[in-house]
Amino acid sequence: MAKASAAKITKRRERAAEIVRRLKQLYPNPECALVHDTPFQLLIATILSAQCTDERVNIVTRDLFSQYSTPAAIAALPIAKLEKLIQSTGFFRNKAKNIHACCRQLLDRHGGEVPAELDALVKLPGVGRKTANVVLGTAFGIASGVVVDTHVTRLSGRLGLTEHEDAVKIERDLQAVLPESEWIDFSHRLIWHGRRVCKARKPLCEACVLSEICPKVGVGA
Repeated sequence: MAKASAAKITKRRERAAEIVRRLKQLYPNPECALVHDTPFQLLIATILSAQCTDERVNIVTRDLFSQYSTPAAIAALPIAKLEKLIQSTGFFRNKAKNIHACCRQLLDRHGGEVPAELDALVKLPGVGRKTANVVLGTAFGIASGVVVDTHVTRLSGRLGLTEHEDAVKIERDLQAVLPESEWIDFSHRLIWHGRRVCKARKPLCEACVLSEICPKVGVGA
């Protein structure tokens, strides 16, 4: 069993290396899909992105940040007004509550700055490991883990890099087959590829640079 497991990991590492090589050629300078100017703006945008498209979040944050771009500004907003500003992102009452509390905590415990440590970030209201990984990787260049969103979940499974659907287990599998130096950009590249080519309902396999090495797990099932 141990040998089989080791062989599977070795095979996945080889495939992952080739995936990285090909996606680097296709997306040489991947950027976070969430528009932001500061770590704080990225933090809020990522909280808003739960169960919402990046496109919708960018529309909402464009207006939100034009008026309220700091923890102090958002913390001073009445909850009802904040709810109205972010309503179209869905689950807006819970998001507004978390964002408001998050801003207060940033002011009270971190001098109004976003901490650059995983343990500190996940203690903020509304912030889980995924959000913390996004902020650390994109805003601070710290590879704390691999961001696992819906695109990364879908593509990792189709590419045979994981057999799991749970984000924590998927992240663990990806960390095992990717060098740490690739953790940040790999997620960005999978997200862009998932949006443009490996789509949820109808993946464009015939136009995909990964087609010949992809086992296409679950595609067409």
